[in-house]
Amino acid sequence: AALAAFLVAVGACGGSSAAQGGTDVGITATQILLGNTIAQTGPAAAYGTIANAENAYFMYVNSNGGINGRKVTFTALDDGYNPAKTVPLTHQLIEQNKVFAMFSGLGTQPQVSVRDYLNSKSVPQLFVATGATTFNGDFASHGWTLGWQPPYQGESRIYAKDVLQNHPSAKIGVLYQKDDYGQDYLKGLTDGLGSKASMIVDQESYDVTATVPSIASQLSKLKAKGADTLFIFATPAFTIGALAIVTGINWSPLTYLNSVSNPAAYMKIAASKGAKLDGVISVSYIKDPTDPAWADDAGMKLYKTVIAGCSTCKADDGFNIYGVAVAYTMVDVLKQAGSNLTRANVIKIASSQLNETNPFLLPGVTVTTTSSDHFPIMQEQVIQWQSGAWHLQGSLINERGTIS
Repeated sequence: AALAAFLVAVGACGGSSAAQGGTDVGITATQILLGNTIAQTGPAAAYGTIANAENAYFMYVNSNGGINGRKVTFTALDDGYNPAKTVPLTHQLIEQNKVFAMFSGLGTQPQVSVRDYLNSKSVPQLFVATGATTFNGDFASHGWTLGWQPPYQGESRIYAKDVLQNHPSAKIGVLYQKDDYGQDYLKGLTDGLGSKASMIVDQESYDVTATVPSIASQLSKLKAKGADTLFIFATPAFTIGALAIVTGINWSPLTYLNSVSNPAAYMKIAASKGAKLDGVISVSYIKDPTDPAWADDAGMKLYKTVIAGCSTCKADDGFNIYGVAVAYTMVDVLKQAGSNLTRANVIKIASSQLNETNPFLLPGVTVTTTSSDHFPIMQEQVIQWQSGAWHLQGSLINERGTIS
């Protein structure tokens, strides 16, 4: 796929314009250079809009003052969700573009493929756009890498708890992506079920490079094994296909859907393809831009203002509010760094000193790190799809401390 790149010169928030502290590669008197690789083509192209939304937030910040007089130049390159492309593009950003840090690189396998390289160069790999548990759990051995969103294992543990409490006789079938991403979700589910892990009657994987219709065979196997409860651990295109196929083979399992494929916009695409969706369960930690309950919310109003600056971004796409939310945290870290804009100081702040109330997250969800806890977000809330929309269920569930 052709590379898609954009350079966004943006300012960020407030403070002195003097550069009085330390600086590092990618920092000048006027600029902060950030790099990103993301899938804007290929099997996970639905996520590509995240970088555009991050761009929109940086543009918004630019128009409102800047980070101590410096502008952020954000360079995003399309790796097509292919680690073989992520590696050379990341080398390009570090060695040719001379970026200060990598920000919000997408995908478990792509980001794992460059983690050792970035750590060997002491380049921050900040707030990777994946919930793979390793990016926070292995901070001791990879101290320049940090995730942002809740870890997949924590999310799966919430599902396991829901099954054990509300569906104790469930016969579980799992469809998962055959890589570290899918296996991380599967591990969380298995660990969460504990001694009841035998409730899983079958698990079927798929290759992300396969065609979406090909997963019909895996779903048919799960149905044939007698599963009455289905877990889908997949990226958006495969999720849409799976939901439609399940309905097409006259199967009506209770369905749990991973959060990274649950934006309402994609659920509605699945419905348009014939999927019957009422009752599907997932989790959320970000405000849903399609939910009228947030119409008068200050954070949602700010999001709508920000995203209006992106000509290609659909305001109703949940991936866009994700992009704005994680960009907010990035700007927060840079602001806290003040005049000491070194790579070491920025990773220290991000990994151990965050205590943020992010206006785009559900009320009560905080972005927090300490010297002994490097998981920024560990709170989520169960949601259920009914009558064409997600509905929050119960209260926030805090998984902090359950995963090391």
